[in-house]
Amino acid sequence: MTGREFRERRWTRVEYDRLIDTGVFEPGEPIELLGGLLVVAEPQGDAHFTAIRLAEDALRATFGPGWEVRAQGPIALDAESEPEPDVAVVPGTARDYRAGHPTHAVLVVEVAESSLRRDREDKGSLYARAGIADYWIVNLVDRVLEVFREPGPEPAAPFGWRYQSVTTVGPEGSVAPLAAHGSRIPVADLLP
Repeated sequence: MTGREFRERRWTRVEYDRLIDTGVFEPGEPIELLGGLLVVAEPQGDAHFTAIRLAEDALRATFGPGWEVRAQGPIALDAESEPEPDVAVVPGTARDYRAGHPTHAVLVVEVAESSLRRDREDKGSLYARAGIADYWIVNLVDRVLEVFREPGPEPAAPFGWRYQSVTTVGPEGSVAPLAAHGSRIPVADLLP
């Protein structure tokens, strides 16, 4: 470095949406707004895409009518964050969100291979800050499901919040989504 200082330019969700509306980003371009920063998403391999589809299928069967299972759709979490989780479960139907993205999800699922650290630390902190009670990572590296619950403040976390409860469930186990009382999903159903 030559001693130059770099400044970050933070974006609001309104500015980000304006960039999209004016065509600065191509449709489907892998960009997310996380805590005011524009972040390029990791490319998807075959196993990653398959895991997303498996999670969609399992969650649609579990939640049923009255719930929208969204794959890679934006969630307007706050004034500076509009992530596009691999899968999210929100109340209602697709038509309920034609005038704006959902602002909350009852369950968010990220599929992680090369993005494992970012999904645990950065996105986990962001989702905890937004009060999302149930956050799952389909960990393709170790072939397990990581279940994050009980969001709470943590000053050392990237966005000032962290999940207080973290449970790892292997392929032989199952998990019960908090918002789908009495239902259980075999972890093997989520792994490609």
